[in-house]
This record gives sequence, structure tokens and C-alpha cells, in this order.
Amino acid sequence: MENFEIYNPVKAYFGRDVIQNLAQEIKSRGNRILLIYGKGSIKQNGIYDAVMEQININGSEVFEYSGIKPNPLIEDVRAAVSLGKSKEVDLVLAVGGGSVIDSAKVTAIGIAGDADPWEYVKGKETPHGAVPLIAVLTLAATGTEMNCFAVVQDSATNEKIGFGYPPMYPAVSFLDPAYTISVSAEYTSFGITDLIAHALEAYFGRGDASLSDRFVFGIIKEALEYGPQLMNDLTNYDLRARIMYAATMALNNLTAYGRKSGDWGVHSIGHVLSVLYDVPHGASLSIAYPAWLRLHKDRSADRIIQLGKNLFDVSTVDETIKQLEDFFTSIGSPIRLSQTSYGDYSESKIIDTFRSNKVSGMHHRLSGEDHNRLVEIML
Repeated sequence: MENFEIYNPVKAYFGRDVIQNLAQEIKSRGNRILLIYGKGSIKQNGIYDAVMEQININGSEVFEYSGIKPNPLIEDVRAAVSLGKSKEVDLVLAVGGGSVIDSAKVTAIGIAGDADPWEYVKGKETPHGAVPLIAVLTLAATGTEMNCFAVVQDSATNEKIGFGYPPMYPAVSFLDPAYTISVSAEYTSFGITDLIAHALEAYFGRGDASLSDRFVFGIIKEALEYGPQLMNDLTNYDLRARIMYAATMALNNLTAYGRKSGDWGVHSIGHVLSVLYDVPHGASLSIAYPAWLRLHKDRSADRIIQLGKNLFDVSTVDETIKQLEDFFTSIGSPIRLSQTSYGDYSESKIIDTFRSNKVSGMHHRLSGEDHNRLVEIML
């Protein structure tokens, strides 16, 4: 087992009506707020009004930046940083799913710093601080509400990059499962896929950490058991709560202790599909993970077999992959690009972007021939 440090400074409120605690958390952190959200669904489902009610208790000034896309763009982050600086905000409040909160994280370090936000994303500049960030979660998927990571893309360069800095931990996160009840069946299924992929990326990292493995198995079993039930009963609060809890635990460092790191090769593959064709993140992962497992069926056979035994009570690599594919299919998440209509897929374009972006895992390295094979499987 590798040496490790346990650190997670996020204060998380979980459960029904926890938004009632928002006013007191705002009061202790600032009164000039940059409110960031997506394309307006929070105004239709009542979440916006609930948040504004809490903001108004303190008489805070609010400046809004809306329109964050499901695959978040650096252009929006730059615009949000510019607005935040011009209004001299002292708090960023993100209300939305992973794309909104990720954008807000980069905005928070951008407001506190002097560099272009993309320089932080690329690792060319290191942030040394951030204005405080409060997150109100509306989609169970990415786990961003309790970690210091973000993913942003630059469509001009065909790059979608995941990165992390300690200043990007939210100060406080509000997780009310009722806020996810209005999420569509499609994006509910993509969120379930995303949390499974996060757990698997940790599992296939380097390091012998049996307790962390058991955390992985437990989190994925929650998704396997309650995911299909939720897909058949989308307004069930208890099922929404179980999936939200699993998604948060899948990427708050719990599954990483005792390992060098996760692998993240599958996310790199998925990011290319998203930046080229705007494939939703979760859909890109249910397409990429079976392909990655097939590519590694001989290289990582022991780990895949152990996974299959613990999750599906099967004893071979092929059975494990089929069970995972069958699960993704059962909840409506695609396992091949040919099952989707997000774009006119070009094998050569995907391969070229894999190579230009140096797509690879952190521990399971991918060659040019691997890129060819992956695209062949995914198509």
C-alpha cells in the first residue's frame, strides 16, 4: 500500500431542504456574489427561487452569469472571471451539475489570480488562492461537489482537460436529492455511468489497497442495485438520494487512498468524443469503458476478473465486460458510437485527436495501435 494523506475540507449538507442553511454560509463568506448556472432549468423547477430567497436574507448583491453548457467551455469561464473581477465579487455561488460547478471552480481561482484561466487548466500557471465557492448540486454524477478537480474544454484547440488544485475545493456544498428529481431519464442514466467510471478509474490505478477496492465495489453495487430502480421511478426521492450519495463518494478521494493515483485513461478517451462531437460526458464513458477493458483483457486480466467476481459473481474477463455492457444498456446509456447520433463520426479524426492530445492512462499507457483498436471497438 502506498503512503497517503487524507484531506478534504468540503463541508457538505446532504438531505431534504438543506438549502435552508445557505444564508448562514453566505453570511460568513461575503456579500457580493457571482451566481453561476446553466441554461435556465433552475428557474423552471423552483431551485433558483429557493436560492435567491436565501441570498436575500442577507441582502447580498448578486451578479449572474448563466448559459454554462453540459461540456463546459473556457470561453464562458473567461467571461465569468471578467464579470467577477469587474464587480469585485467576494463569493462564487454555483447552482447546477458538474459543468456548472467545474466552471465555477476555475472562475474562483481566475478571479483571485492574474493569469488567463486556460493557463491554470494547462498547468502553465499555478493558482495560489481562490474566492470562496459554494456549490448547490442539481445533478448526481461527477462528484465535483466534494473534490478539487474540474474539467474544461477549448473547442478552438480540440482539447478537453481534467485537472486539480487544492484552492478549487468548494467551501460548502448543498446536496438535496430532491433537486435532481427533474433531471431527465437520459441524463440520470449518464450520471449513473459517470459515477461507475470514477470508481473504476480508481480501481485500475496502481497500488495494492484492498479496503479502497472494497469501497469501489460498494459504490458500484449501489449503482447496480438502485440505478435500474431509479430509471423506472425517476421521481423517487429515496432512490435519488442513494445515487447522489454514491456519486459523491465515488470521487471525493475515498477510493484513492493507498494507491499512487487513479488511471484516468478512459476519461481521456471520453473527453475526445465530447470535444469533437459534443457527446455527453456519461455517454462517452459508457462507450469508452468496455472498449478500454477489451483492449486490456490480457494486460489486466487479474484485476478485471476480481472486479467481475465482486460485482457480478462471474469468473472470466469476457463475462465481466458483457455484464458491464448489459448494465449500461439496461439504463439507456450507449456502449457504441453507432448507437448514438451526436455527429458524423470519423475514425481518422478521432484517432488523430487521440494522438494530438496524447490520450493515455496514467498507469496503463496507450500506443498508436491501441488508439486504432479503441476506435474500431467504439464504432
